[in-house]
Amino acid sequence: MIELDDPRWATLTHAYGSATDIPSLLRQLALGTGPKEGYQSEPWFTLWSSLCHQDDVFDASYAAVPHIVDIACSAPGPIDFGFFQLPAAIEIARFNGRGAELPPDMAGAYSDAVSRLTDCVALRRHDDWDEPTMLSAICAQAVAKGHHRIAEAIMNLDDDLIGRLINLDFGE
Repeated sequence: MIELDDPRWATLTHAYGSATDIPSLLRQLALGTGPKEGYQSEPWFTLWSSLCHQDDVFDASYAAVPHIVDIACSAPGPIDFGFFQLPAAIEIARFNGRGAELPPDMAGAYSDAVSRLTDCVALRRHDDWDEPTMLSAICAQAVAKGHHRIAEAIMNLDDDLIGRLINLDFGE
């Protein structure tokens, strides 16, 4: 795992260029792990737009995932659903070839972090989960077990689609 103070962050990129801002965003994330008010809450908004921009991922995305999972696994209380959803979205994008190749020297830490999503979900099993947290946890479990298509389908669920699935309404 690339440590947050490693100068290599300056050589990594995200959607807007140099990834030098990512370590401070991850530090900020570690200070406030609880559920956020909205999608524009920081640092989540900037992390999402930088690391998984329009379903594209970057080398900084792979470097950030182990930190996101570590923060989620060690957080003292309930966590924001983004801790499950962002790593899952990055893994789905990687699997679908939507961006940078996973650098070989990051592959071990990245793969371990994706696998540890199952542990993270298990650690949070006693927390109260709203619907976005439940869907994100299921999605994280699916990517951790290598079921990328299922994870992507779950990530695309919304109230309308859930209702149509319940009613078996597939628009003839």
